Amino acid sequence: MGLRTRIKEYRAKFDMKQEDLATLVGVRRETISHLEKGKYNPSLKLAFDIAKVFNTSVEELFEFTNDE
Repeated sequence: MGLRTRIKEYRAKFDMKQEDLATLVGVRRETISHLEKGKYNPSLKLAFDIAKVFNTSVEELFEFTNDE
């Protein structure tokens, strides 16, 4: 089971650096980097916080896949 994320795409749309997003949601920049690379599954609260920053839904930003 994998996690695909569109965070990088949304950051580009909003002209936002990883550091900017990290500050807004209260995590380290490395956490955003790991999320974008699919190396880290966010907590439900973090997922909602990121979605709120981009004024979108959690489902729009994150997709669970059945990839091995």
